[in-house]
Formats: sequence, structure tokens, C-alpha cells
Amino acid sequence: MPLQNRVTPFGAIEHDPARGLYMGNRGGRLHDAATRTLTRRRWASHHWIICVTRFKGRQRTIMSPNSYTELFFLDEVTALSAGHRPCYECQRQRALHFAETFAGSQAQGHMRAGEIDRRLHDERLAAGNSPVPLTAAGVRSLPDGVMIARGPDCYAVKGGRLLPWTHGGYGEAIDVPGSGFVLLTPRSTVAAIRAGFEPRFHPTATP
Repeated sequence: MPLQNRVTPFGAIEHDPARGLYMGNRGGRLHDAATRTLTRRRWASHHWIICVTRFKGRQRTIMSPNSYTELFFLDEVTALSAGHRPCYECQRQRALHFAETFAGSQAQGHMRAGEIDRRLHDERLAAGNSPVPLTAAGVRSLPDGVMIARGPDCYAVKGGRLLPWTHGGYGEAIDVPGSGFVLLTPRSTVAAIRAGFEPRFHPTATP
């Protein structure tokens, strides 16, 4: 069975063979060193980041005994929905751009990574926060790259339509089918997207 390290837009961590385009972590080790299975905790700190899978030729052993737990995301859209943000080491320019749009959307001139992480933690569904209900009109007003859900089904907003999400990719785009949706992407990240940050989609995301 695949390791339990694939992240959904809800922020849940599941077993799935699909690796996705991005890796990340939640500030430390979440797995048992001997069995490479997850413990009960789902984060080690508020610093939830998004990393590229190739950086300076580094090679990692997944879920090694003395390292953080590597998590994998279909794409950046998924990772942002789960409450992560770009890494300042392997994605420095992207992280700076995210911080700039994030701070600008909060009417602040500058925000340090720790401030951003604390704000996000107050909005992450995987940290126990409640989802924000949306009307059909509210869904239609969302920018591309935001994730929403109705029941267990997740969708990415793109081009005024909805892309059904799976660990392996997106399904065929559909029109907004009425109400009953909730917002998955943290509100502050949505504001950063409105301010100019453009989340990166998996190649299967066609409108």
C-alpha cells in the first residue's frame, strides 16, 4: 500500500499512489520512525509549506527516521487549499510574491513568514476551523485557483467553471450546479489570489 502522505484540498492526509507535482511538510515529523505510518498528530508547527520535488540535486528517503514527513499534492492549487504556502528556500521568489500579495490584501506593507503562518492556521480546515458557506453567486465570484467543496466532492474554480478534483488529476469542467458549497482555500489565501497571486494548476486542469 502507498504511504499515507497524499494531501487533499480539505487538508486530510491519505493513501494514494499518485505523487502529484509538489511536495511539502508541516514543520516536522508526523510519522512513526519504525513503521513509516502517521501518528495521531497532523502538524508539528504552524509552518506548512509547499516545495518543489527537485531542488539542487537533493535526494530524500521518504519518511526517514530523523526527518520531517514529506507530503505530496496534486498541484499548487491543492496545496494552497490545504493551508500551505510556498517555501522560502526552494521557491524563494514565489514565496516572496505570495507574501507580497498576502500582505497587500491585508492592507499591510510587509508580513513575515511566521505572521502569515499564524493567520493561515486560524483558517485551515485541517486545523479544526469551520468551512465558510458559499452561495452560487459567491462561487461565481471566486478567482481561478480557489478550491470549494459540496459534501465530500472537491472542485477547483477555473474560467468560471468547476473542475472535479482527484489525487490523480482533474475531471471534465462543469458549470456551477446551484448552491450548497463551502470554501476550502483559506480566506486570506483567496484574498492574496485576488491581489495577484496566480496558483499553478496540474496539466489536467482544462476549462
